[in-house]
Amino acid sequence: MASRLEEDLCCPVCHEVFRDPVLLSCSHSFCKDCLKSWWTEKPTHECPVCKRRSSKSEPPVSLALKTLCEAFLQERDQRASEALCSLHSEKLRLFCLDHQQPVCLVCRDSEKHTNHRFRPIDEAARQHKKELQETLEPLKEKLKVFKEVKVKFDQTAEHMKVQARHTVFHTDMSLRSW
Repeated sequence: MASRLEEDLCCPVCHEVFRDPVLLSCSHSFCKDCLKSWWTEKPTHECPVCKRRSSKSEPPVSLALKTLCEAFLQERDQRASEALCSLHSEKLRLFCLDHQQPVCLVCRDSEKHTNHRFRPIDEAARQHKKELQETLEPLKEKLKVFKEVKVKFDQTAEHMKVQARHTVFHTDMSLRSW
């Protein structure tokens, strides 16, 4: 559910947080692209909300609203990227090497993780990324070889089709001349 602030920062046309907000003389704001799309479908340049006619074909950008929306989106993305423990609602800071899962500081001290080994989550992520890249390299090489083989097979198949058509044509010609 969107917060009241997020609702206030949403374009009335696309219902998303404003992108390049412009301000009409009636004080309503819209995403620049949303307003342009709206106006292409209408014979007059009117406000999509109050239907008041706009005197400007290029309404000014609302810099204050644009800055506010950008700050809101950045904060929202940052909040979303901070994973929280489902048991304790604490930030996941550690990685349990024994269970191969991220844990919070409260989980680390719990009975479930007694005598387990932990690493900072960023360090564990780097290590897992390195291992994945090492595993991926031979697969990339195999894919390259498979693509090369496929090209050769496709060329061979096309050559066989041409030869088959050629053979059918010459067989037909031979039978007709008989």
